[in-house]
Amino acid sequence: MLEAPPGAGKTTQVPLALLDAPWLAGRKIVLLEPRRVAARAAAGFMAKQLGETVGQTVGYRIRFENKVGPATRIEVVTEGILTRMLQDDPLLDGVGAVLLDEFHERHLAGDLGLALALDVQASVRSDLRIVVMSATLDGARLAAFLDAPRLSSAGRSFPVEISHVPARRDEALEQQVRRAVEHALTQHPGDVLVFLPGQREIAKVEALLAQAGLPAEVLPLHGELPVDQQARVLQPAPDGRRRVVLATNVAESSVTLPGVRVVIDSGLARAPRFDPNSGFSRLDVVAIAQASADQRAGRAGRVAAGWAYRLWPASQRLEPQRRPEIAQLDLAPLALELAAWGSSELRFPDPPPPGALAAGRDLLRRLDALEASGGITAQGRRMLALGTHPRLAAMLLAARTAEQLALACDLAALLEARDPLRSRTDALAARWQALAAFRSGRLPPEASRSALAAIDAAARQWRRRLRCDALPPAAVPAHALGDLLAHAFPDRIARQHPQDPRRYLLANGRSARLLEDSALYGEP
Repeated sequence: MLEAPPGAGKTTQVPLALLDAPWLAGRKIVLLEPRRVAARAAAGFMAKQLGETVGQTVGYRIRFENKVGPATRIEVVTEGILTRMLQDDPLLDGVGAVLLDEFHERHLAGDLGLALALDVQASVRSDLRIVVMSATLDGARLAAFLDAPRLSSAGRSFPVEISHVPARRDEALEQQVRRAVEHALTQHPGDVLVFLPGQREIAKVEALLAQAGLPAEVLPLHGELPVDQQARVLQPAPDGRRRVVLATNVAESSVTLPGVRVVIDSGLARAPRFDPNSGFSRLDVVAIAQASADQRAGRAGRVAAGWAYRLWPASQRLEPQRRPEIAQLDLAPLALELAAWGSSELRFPDPPPPGALAAGRDLLRRLDALEASGGITAQGRRMLALGTHPRLAAMLLAARTAEQLALACDLAALLEARDPLRSRTDALAARWQALAAFRSGRLPPEASRSALAAIDAAARQWRRRLRCDALPPAAVPAHALGDLLAHAFPDRIARQHPQDPRRYLLANGRSARLLEDSALYGEP
């Protein structure tokens, strides 16, 4: 168990320091990095330190992207990739150490990766070394759970002066941020890092700051940006110009932004919460934990003394640590992984809630992924190999023709993404029609071009992955979408109530009511 603050070198120094350890005996180190931006950046930084390019000694594997070669010995992978590696080769042949970075983020996939690695170590690979690394975590509790030595490093950081700048009456977040940025640029040297909950807020603030004519370059940073734009933000400005970086919590850890002296923290983040109405986890804007606030502020003290402005009142109390995702997410994907592993007796830092796990298993039986006894079916194994939510996997596997498969890839991309329509309609047909219009060069007025471009790219990646040569159709009846979606949501097929046109009886025995402005009003 290794604890050290952001920037102390956990991510990029520890793997290199272990590379020539005698016990490693030339085998690989697998470094788990929760975020794609950080995985690419960490691999690039380590390769540069060795005077090489990515794909030689150091490589990375993330969803839909692979840069490893025959000589790769440090493999930086994201969370789903680690789970697949363990499921495909439980002996982890050729791997000597698994390093789990940023464990304080407590993602479900990270908890599962640790549980599987511990099971491998306990049963067949007593020589496997496991290092859990974190910046802000209850290290004593985790070290006790792991029965492992606990190493702590203070790192090197400079003092950061913290001030609170609460919103004025009826002041929108973007106006509050603009006020704080203008103050920071006039009062302090260096670059400014602004933490915002998501892309929507980043776009609003970016537009507002563009009008302000700031003496600085404004750059966004989030996981959906093209790789070249991400790389640009992570490098110092070539002309020495000051920068204002508008970032999601991807900048909270693992990636280093050179030159930052001021942090402006909204105190908000988008976090997944299971929505039983949709059957999916959705991203809600939530208040961050105190540990995250401390970590964000620390970003201002990396190169010299810094300043952190918190956009909430000093009297507001935050939760001390993040709640683990395992306590608040849909556990159907976890239940499928456990069935494939052949054991539900794994050791988790926080055990999965029994009710949520049982609900996940019920859904998997409905999707034909689990037998009545709880064992995984052949269909379940095919679903698992696709590396997406079991609902979406069932839909992708249900397509019978090449055109249907192309359409299913569109639906998978749409369901995995945020709604591209500002009108926030509940009709998925409207979202797909907007995607089809975007492809033909017509952008619907209520649609986001960047969101549709990202969805189109994701659909292309799904088609490539599933070796689907057909192009998506230019137009289909709404029922063609429904025929595929029924395989993802068999429990959500519904019949209208004879007396109340807004009420429906669902196939799972429950009832549902349409919203007042529902686009589906009148559907039998």
